[in-house]
Amino acid sequence: MFYMAKNQKSYTPEFKQQIVDLYNAGGTSYPQLEREYGVNRSTLSNWVKQLSPSKYPGRRRSPLRSIRLSRKKSNALRLRMKY
Repeated sequence: MFYMAKNQKSYTPEFKQQIVDLYNAGGTSYPQLEREYGVNRSTLSNWVKQLSPSKYPGRRRSPLRSIRLSRKKSNALRLRMKY
């Protein structure tokens, strides 16, 4: 059974998006947002990751990251086939 922390805060989707927009506009850092709005840095980071527009619509990873991962997988497969 799961229990919610007594002091856990709840934020509206509009509030979260407003904070993310402030961060993405530039000039506002995580520490500034923490102080001004009282939201934990890890929470801010999660919101930014979840609510920021994707640089690569329709993809979960950047093309460069996908290439690096596929190279690692193919190298690992080659090593397994050798032995």
